[in-house]
Amino acid sequence: MATTATVEVAAEPKYWHLRTVLVQAIESEFSAGQTLPNERDLSARFGVARATLRQALEQLELEGRLHRRRGAGTVVAGPRVDIAIGTHGEGWPGVDPGDRDLVDGTTAALPGRLAAQLGVRPRAMVHRVRRRQLSMRQPVGIECLYVPRAVVPRVPELLGDNRRAALVLRHLRNNTLEGLTRSVEVGVAEPEEARLLERPPGTAVLVVTTAYTSGGRTAALAVATYRADTCRLAFGEDAPIGARSAS
Repeated sequence: MATTATVEVAAEPKYWHLRTVLVQAIESEFSAGQTLPNERDLSARFGVARATLRQALEQLELEGRLHRRRGAGTVVAGPRVDIAIGTHGEGWPGVDPGDRDLVDGTTAALPGRLAAQLGVRPRAMVHRVRRRQLSMRQPVGIECLYVPRAVVPRVPELLGDNRRAALVLRHLRNNTLEGLTRSVEVGVAEPEEARLLERPPGTAVLVVTTAYTSGGRTAALAVATYRADTCRLAFGEDAPIGARSAS
């Protein structure tokens, strides 16, 4: 005797329904940069409890539709930042440092998960250059460049961050770049990344890992972490490296 399976559809949570209603209201009534009414007025308008409203607002913030700042209210977010990921004519990283703010240049232990990609032992000490990418004075990405000390062997330990980073990049570019490979994945911000991005730990991020080859080996590994709530990756042969506001 044949049986028919039934699938029960879970009821839509109240906050999710409210999130959909809020999206429609935001798109029809507000522009980027405008401040929404306060929680009391929004709760009264939509006939929901404050706790339900907060859940919906938190969801919209995670999606990058809203920015919530203590003392400044809830603001409608602007367009996402396009992070251009191109391949045409692309060279060593750090060719145009003007679009990045240096965080530090130092010698650090390579995260174990990257050791195989860079061809060194886990936790090996490598040159690390960290730079932060900004858009509208807000951090949108962190770039970590890892270079084995065998590739850039003579860097005085006592140099300051700026001079050390510049020296590593200059020596790296003295090598002949043979090619690069790139991968993209979704992840979450670890505490140190979250601090530099000015977001809570666990924030969703887009991770772009680029391996640069020279002399038949991986000579450098760049790991760029972008905020998934405010960024989108744009791919193309002619896409310049950098960030710009999406139109």
